[in-house]
Amino acid sequence: MRSSIKEAVVAAWFTLMVVSCSPDATSVSTQKGSSPETAPRFPAVSCEGTVAVDTLASLLAERTEGAWQLTVHYGEALSKARENLDGIAIGAFEVAMVCNFYHPQKNPALMVLTMPFLPMETDERSKRVRSAVYSHPAVVEEFARWGAMIYTSSFLPQYEFMGRGTPPRTTEDWRGKTVRAGGGIGDAMQLLGATPTSSTATEVYTGVQQGTMDAAAFPFSYAHVAYRIHEVSDWYTNGMAPGSADCPVVFRKSSYDALPQEYKLLLAEIKDEIDNAQIQAYRDVDVVNLPMLKETLTEVVFTPEMRDELRETVGKRAIEAWIAENQDDFDARGLVELAFEAAGTTYE
Repeated sequence: MRSSIKEAVVAAWFTLMVVSCSPDATSVSTQKGSSPETAPRFPAVSCEGTVAVDTLASLLAERTEGAWQLTVHYGEALSKARENLDGIAIGAFEVAMVCNFYHPQKNPALMVLTMPFLPMETDERSKRVRSAVYSHPAVVEEFARWGAMIYTSSFLPQYEFMGRGTPPRTTEDWRGKTVRAGGGIGDAMQLLGATPTSSTATEVYTGVQQGTMDAAAFPFSYAHVAYRIHEVSDWYTNGMAPGSADCPVVFRKSSYDALPQEYKLLLAEIKDEIDNAQIQAYRDVDVVNLPMLKETLTEVVFTPEMRDELRETVGKRAIEAWIAENQDDFDARGLVELAFEAAGTTYE
């Protein structure tokens, strides 16, 4: 009887989950009122960024012999990408992937992970920095306001830009370009004279294709290819590595709190396996993507010296502006310093 009660509790939780990218999404070739010739073209999406949640669902079913089933809904089947935290708050679903740059006003402290040129250039540093930030009281509290708690990250790789037109080989070449870049990366690009926009990932293909967007920053290389941006682009940067962002997997806290202790322990036990699977997925897709991109597009190589110049000229200015904007609301400087300390370095 006790086992049946536990299974009932589990069945009531983790039944619905929403993630923002579908491995098997179908193409939409026309919009209402448009002919096939004039309608914007939308790409089919193949996304390694959901491996964390796919692995979570698989391991839960495997380790509980099917007693714990997680139904994953991709794309915007249950909620708009910018409203996943709202869905968690009202109990529309129990788990979601949320991207901090889609709604900075909802998670201002977590926006520290969008700051340009943070020391997250290796997988190990990325794990340490994100884990430290997730544990900071300001981040815990802001997610608690939505009835949410962070479980793990999707460990987005360093970003690079991809776009159409004249390749940006100098800092001056960014002036006047409209670029998809959110958070601190967008702030840094604005300091270079570009115009940042925080368009959702699914809007970028059409924006670049139709010329309303010159370039887009995405986690490199998986996201550019997942959203088929390379099909409508002429060039990409390599080595610029302006920073990253964060799309963590979050739980509805009241649902998590209601779980039997053994299932909470299970979630803790499988976390490393989930993290490793997600990171390996990015490595595996790079093996395929990088040669293809080098063959089909113009590669704009940024040397370490060029990157250091960007960090000094615009990176620190963007970080200091973010600190000044948020310090009265939470310990923004402390969060930045924590991120650097977790990576084994200091913010100066």
